[in-house]
Amino acid sequence: MRFMILKLTFALALLLAPLAAAAQDAKPGLFINLTTDDTWAAAKAIMFAHEKSLKNGHKTAIWMNVRAVYLADRKRPSHVHGLMADQGLSIQDMLANFMADGGVVIMCQACSQAAGLTAEDYIDGVQMGTFPLVESWLFDPEVKTLSW
Repeated sequence: MRFMILKLTFALALLLAPLAAAAQDAKPGLFINLTTDDTWAAAKAIMFAHEKSLKNGHKTAIWMNVRAVYLADRKRPSHVHGLMADQGLSIQDMLANFMADGGVVIMCQACSQAAGLTAEDYIDGVQMGTFPLVESWLFDPEVKTLSW
């Protein structure tokens, strides 16, 4: 009996080992909650999302809400402060590069409406944030949230 239990335990361990290895190899995702239109803070958030998270293999989304909705408005030029200024990229350029590499930019619908902006006002690639889309990131147990 003891030998049978040991044998079953070993067989179960062999069956579950690939699943455990895959779970250890999977990297958690990152959902950045960006609420400001301050270009210095936003540039740091976008750079972190792109260079530190997305480029290191984490699925990454930036949810732009409150005043951050203004940053992706194609009619509003922006600049980048501090160390980011040397690259000569606007916030819109940074967002476009992030999305080109597979990052997701989600715009808050209610905040967009309050700001008088529509999907047509935003740079290409931005997604309007329906609750199912936001929920799929925010409540995913494999995704961490960071607010900026």
